[in-house]
Amino acid sequence: MRRPSFLILSALAPAPLHGYAVIKEVARLSDGRTRLAAGTLYAALDRLNDEGLVEVDREETVDGRLRRYYRLTDPGIAALVAEAEQMRRDARMVTQRLSGARPAGVPRPA
Repeated sequence: MRRPSFLILSALAPAPLHGYAVIKEVARLSDGRTRLAAGTLYAALDRLNDEGLVEVDREETVDGRLRRYYRLTDPGIAALVAEAEQMRRDARMVTQRLSGARPAGVPRPA
């Protein structure tokens, strides 16, 4: 799973969000390292919807503009859990492999 998709799914994990809120939450979750343009976000949401990982929760009109809220589906939750677990395993493997290869001044993990 690509990082933007992982972050979009993570942003939607607690509750449904509309597009701009997803953009803001992804930036917050990534400490500003991932900034999604609107076109990128909506292309990703369309793809995630086609894959069955997200779906439209509801639509509302705000100031004359349609605001669409997205939520995770059960397969989306399962995919996010699986990706997070894979990331944990990968981090554990790297930490173990680096245990004897630390440059001077880099602390050992706890």
